[in-house]
Amino acid sequence: MINPAPINVHINVFEGPMDLLLHLIKKDNLDICDINIAEITKQYLDYLNVMKELNLEVAGEFLVMASTLMQIKAKTLLPSQAPTTEDEGPNPVKELIAKLVEYQKYKEASKFLEQKFEENKDNFYRSAPIFDDGEKIINLQLFDLLSAVKRAFERLDERKRIELLNVEEFPIETKMQKVVDMFKKHEWVLLDDIFVGETKKRGVITCFMALLELMKIKKIIARQDAQQGQIRIYLNPENKDKDFKTLMHGEAN
Repeated sequence: MINPAPINVHINVFEGPMDLLLHLIKKDNLDICDINIAEITKQYLDYLNVMKELNLEVAGEFLVMASTLMQIKAKTLLPSQAPTTEDEGPNPVKELIAKLVEYQKYKEASKFLEQKFEENKDNFYRSAPIFDDGEKIINLQLFDLLSAVKRAFERLDERKRIELLNVEEFPIETKMQKVVDMFKKHEWVLLDDIFVGETKKRGVITCFMALLELMKIKKIIARQDAQQGQIRIYLNPENKDKDFKTLMHGEAN
């Protein structure tokens, strides 16, 4: 059996490990000051596994954070030999929480400035979909997309989840056409719907690549109802009538 070449996904803008931790905390509506290290470590490693499945180029800082979380988890699970006090040394859990709180402040300040820029720049789509002012979240985190991939993996039959990739190919342009064809009957589709009908992991991965490519060439746009809300995919009104192959060729030039 011929092993197909691995699929490589290259992403220029990739959120860091602190963003992933905040994403996991907000996703489960957790208190940032009272996180369960064991559970957050498990979820963090699950996401790293999804990135590995997608052949994402994960920066070393993600692995460093994974190591840090596992060390903290191991330390919290060890039986204490004697009562501890604040003066006996640094508390790794509290140090991590303090870093997360500080990072979140800078993140929120950055989003506020970015929102003001979006509100005041002279860039408008002609005949664009109408969104309520309080519901627009334009810049999605990559982890929101990875969450959909993770759910798609979990929906696969267990036998197909662990099977080796066989010679069956899933051309990216075929999956791009699949996504575009969904708008023949719908004004918008949910992100999770993109992966409906996929029965193999390689098919899910190729759909993810197709989604990124369509966003990159501005054939589609994504909107979120609210923070951590459902993600809807729309055709970009500017390129609604342009074939995605034409857009790809134009970008290459």
